[in-house]
Amino acid sequence: MQQSEAVDAVRLACISDIHGNVVALDAVLEDVRRRGVDEVWALGDLVALGPHPIEVLERLADVPSIRFLSGNTDRYTVTGDRPPPSPEDAAAHPSLVPVLAEVASSFSWTAGMVTAAGWADWLRALPASLRLRLPSGDELLGVHADPVRDDSEGLHPGRDADDLLGALEGCEATIVVGAHTHLACDFVVGPYRCVNAGSVSNPRPGDVRASYALLTATVDGVTVEHPRVAYDVGAVVDGLTRQGHPAPSWIAAHFGP
Repeated sequence: MQQSEAVDAVRLACISDIHGNVVALDAVLEDVRRRGVDEVWALGDLVALGPHPIEVLERLADVPSIRFLSGNTDRYTVTGDRPPPSPEDAAAHPSLVPVLAEVASSFSWTAGMVTAAGWADWLRALPASLRLRLPSGDELLGVHADPVRDDSEGLHPGRDADDLLGALEGCEATIVVGAHTHLACDFVVGPYRCVNAGSVSNPRPGDVRASYALLTATVDGVTVEHPRVAYDVGAVVDGLTRQGHPAPSWIAAHFGP
């Protein structure tokens, strides 16, 4: 974990789960600029599975006062790890073979793109968490899913409380902000305030607009907003074909309601 940094005041935008969707990212970054922030945290899942992984990285690199951490799909992209289904799952359930093939081809395509553009080592070096001491006295911890795993059930109020508390125990923070589930929320479990930023790309449930978390911290406390930003979903889907993505139908299903 990175060391804490003392600040007098902060307005922090937390964006995550961009998934190679530069159209949505551009819309969110414009909203962030309009609102005015001191810092941006990018909480992982930056490049896979959408059509524009390199454009996403280039846009983010131009954002002033931005910090990054790694998500599970960033890890998959640069390590060869893959999400379910596994080859063993597909062998036991042949109906999963097409999904296995689409997952493999999609991550291989993204890995090839970021490697060819010289971003693979940068992605590989991303930290697992970020920290910041807020003027309220709260210690803010940024993660992708939870402090233990980047591919867990994440921060959401429907998760078993004991399981979530077990993942948060010892994190030395009073506020934990993450993403991964694509479900924006703000809730308390035990001594921890949990904030989920939602998703720049295909947030849930049923709302195709991008979402992110906007934290405003003063000496009096921390307020959280979840702005929603419309973008041209059709342009993203069209980009899959234009970019020669190997699994356009499967990926397109992730960008709908």
